[in-house]
Amino acid sequence: MAFITWNDSYSVGVSSIDNQHKKLCDLVNQLHDAMGAGKGTDIVGSIIAETVKYTQQHFAYEENYMKSINYPLLSQHKLLHQKLIAEVADLQKKVTNKERINVIATCQFLKDWLTSHILKEDKKYSQNRQPASV
Repeated sequence: MAFITWNDSYSVGVSSIDNQHKKLCDLVNQLHDAMGAGKGTDIVGSIIAETVKYTQQHFAYEENYMKSINYPLLSQHKLLHQKLIAEVADLQKKVTNKERINVIATCQFLKDWLTSHILKEDKKYSQNRQPASV
């Protein structure tokens, strides 16, 4: 069973961004599945590295979209993105340095952050958007 199950409540009404959010959910689910198979510590480094890379791409795309619709809270939204990138980069550094990390807590953190961010922050631009193609 998926740790994060995508449903319409997560949709921001922009298919390209929804697809990117689904990919981020898939990354968290991969980490969760690996934990369930007893391989969380084996895969955590690669999942975090991929999450850092993909998250940076997604945030750039999403911020460009917000700019294109003149989203008034773009500056605040960017700060939230920067904070997550710093937190995940810190996790990546710990893995690279072979420091112990709590994989269960990492998985839960990623899930909580992603779902909360979509439902609370991304929904704000979704509700204020004008039809646009990105």
